[in-house]
Amino acid sequence: MSALLEQLIDALRVLPGVGQKSAQRMAYHVLERGREGGARLATALAEAVEKIGHCQRCRDFSETPVCPTCSSAARDAQTLCVVETPADRLAIEQATGYRGFYFLLQGRLSPLDGIGPHELGLDLLGTRLAEGEVRELIIATNPTVEGEATAHYLAQIARQHAVRPSRPAHGLPLGGELEYVDRGTLSHAFGSRSEVS
Repeated sequence: MSALLEQLIDALRVLPGVGQKSAQRMAYHVLERGREGGARLATALAEAVEKIGHCQRCRDFSETPVCPTCSSAARDAQTLCVVETPADRLAIEQATGYRGFYFLLQGRLSPLDGIGPHELGLDLLGTRLAEGEVRELIIATNPTVEGEATAHYLAQIARQHAVRPSRPAHGLPLGGELEYVDRGTLSHAFGSRSEVS
């Protein structure tokens, strides 16, 4: 195999979920049928890696020091939603009527992986809460072991700054059937039940 082809296959394997065979198929496709598309991909990738950084306020991906969301005067400055990833922020933005600001952790606490408060930018979050504008911190981390530990830590930071921590409800999916819901979700849903209005 050509050294350049091997280098291309290895480079494609940095993508999540792409193993040796998938990377090989992609490389062959680009070289056999998609050279023009491959050149566009290479240009777009090089430009994105060079020009996209992180917003100084929320840590989301941005081409400018402060992203358009954080620059918006139409947002509610009293609510701040903390999410793990840009994909989580996008999901909330598209599915809800939330009009507050965001803070992106770009991960979750995981001491075994060397990810602590500093890596998640929690010093920046503390500074933002200390400004006194935020009244509610919506903690929208994933309901995993690490996500729950991160949520607990974030709630402590919020309380230190006299900010009310809240958490989106977790439980039964709309349109789901009880017999197909996993035991952990069902248990959590029963433990977090609320009064019917």
